[in-house]
Amino acid sequence: MNNSIKQSKHIVDFSASYAIQISQLYHTAVQGIVHPRYPKLKLNVWSSAPRSAKFWQQQYKRNKAWVMLDNQQVIGFISLETHFKYRGYIDCLYVHPNYQHQGVASALYKHLQHWALQQQYPNLTVDASYLSKALFEKMGFTEQHTNYQQKRGQMFTSFYMKKILTT
Repeated sequence: MNNSIKQSKHIVDFSASYAIQISQLYHTAVQGIVHPRYPKLKLNVWSSAPRSAKFWQQQYKRNKAWVMLDNQQVIGFISLETHFKYRGYIDCLYVHPNYQHQGVASALYKHLQHWALQQQYPNLTVDASYLSKALFEKMGFTEQHTNYQQKRGQMFTSFYMKKILTT
């Protein structure tokens, strides 16, 4: 684990008991974004309120997800699609604003990659935001193409990235 991550922090598999904390963290992380490409109107479309715990429980029944805890508080989470069509697609990576730029996202990603290698996944893919693109580039992903998605009148840009896994 990253040296900047203190020993009180650790990564565990997702369980339904973390769903409420994940819901709040997701909303807090989105609403905490300060970036010229993400005005308040766009952030409100992205996450206008925390989603239900049931949403996250259903989401992670079919995917693999991990959370980073700091004294039993969820401070970050990452998830990976495991069903056939989207196998190896990183669906979410969010870190609480108070813990950003401390190695949490990198540690979560490295944990996911280690698991994917054990499962013999040939590659990983992600639709990275402007905010996460640099992290994924640092982790060895390369941009394949740019995606544009319109949601409630707001245009969202993402970068479809891929990393070939080798052992």
